[in-house]
Amino acid sequence: MVSSTPALKIGPYAVDPPVVLAPMAGITNVAFRRLCREYGAGLYVCEMITARALVIRDPKTWHMMTFDPSETPRSVQLYGVDPATMREAVKIIVGEGLADHIDTNWGCPVVKVTRKGGGAALPYKRKLFANIIRATVEAAGDIPVTAKFRIGIDDEHHTYLDAGRIAEAEGAVAVALHARTASQRYSGQADWTHIARLKEAVTTIPVLGNGDIFTAADALAMVEKTGCDGVVVGRGCLGRPWLFGELQAAFAGEPVPAGPPLGEVAHVLRRHAELLTEHDGEEKGMRDLRKHMAWYFMGFPVGSELRRRFAMVTTLSELDDYLGELDHDAPFPVTGEGPRGRQGSAGKVTLPYGWLDDPDDPTVPAGADMMHSGG
Repeated sequence: MVSSTPALKIGPYAVDPPVVLAPMAGITNVAFRRLCREYGAGLYVCEMITARALVIRDPKTWHMMTFDPSETPRSVQLYGVDPATMREAVKIIVGEGLADHIDTNWGCPVVKVTRKGGGAALPYKRKLFANIIRATVEAAGDIPVTAKFRIGIDDEHHTYLDAGRIAEAEGAVAVALHARTASQRYSGQADWTHIARLKEAVTTIPVLGNGDIFTAADALAMVEKTGCDGVVVGRGCLGRPWLFGELQAAFAGEPVPAGPPLGEVAHVLRRHAELLTEHDGEEKGMRDLRKHMAWYFMGFPVGSELRRRFAMVTTLSELDDYLGELDHDAPFPVTGEGPRGRQGSAGKVTLPYGWLDDPDDPTVPAGADMMHSGG
């Protein structure tokens, strides 16, 4: 029975149900996290924060690290390529009481990141990876540190088993695997068999699985097939924050609630708009909301002209007018549960010159320790 699954523990924090909201650049801000938390328990991770930007106290970065007063534990994901910078960033987080959990990002497949040796490229350099995890854990003290990574660079260069063992040995309290390579980006299917292999290799800390969880049934299937200790949900909750309520029911062995009718979706969308406005002001908040429109209305009977207006909305009053034009009785569509968000196509991973020559070279990649975002 899945309902007997022991609660996931991230350091001292019980995560029950064992569900984590993946950090997504431009998505998992304080507004979206609060919306998701209102549907179910779990762990909700802030957008990725660049260690260098935190150290130089970039105002935009500090604004991104906003947490709701009721949010606990406060979870932040850090990106960095230099042990010294990561150590300094974590000292700031600890010294100023900014977060209760630090995740580290080794999964970003974006070209501008991998071409400098960052993101999903970095775990190939085993000693550098170990040095960064060690520095982060040492600086974090009692704050738990976790690591999220991909299968590897491509099918010829898998790094996840080494990354899992290294993170475990250096004091990380959990690891998460996005079961795709960097070359896949977000295309194709996640290969969950690698999550099972990581679970066999990493034996003393929880192993979480990530990739292609679009329904509560997907989450249960991943746990059953891989033996993982919990799931990380990313694109599956875009325009569907109520997925966390469905996951909570599924892991408790209770009936999964039916998808909401369009009227209820309109209510959720309005709530999302309010929270974004509260965080960023009406102009920026509404601009940010636009990217979510197609996800909220996926599969619903919303005409192209009305969709176009939603995608260009500028004020809350405008939004209210458009929401009033929807057919609030339209039932949740079967197609509303499918894959969503970026998929793109697979491609060769751009790496620094000579990057693959020596996996034990601990040298910090030149020029990679700068500000950029990824996912």
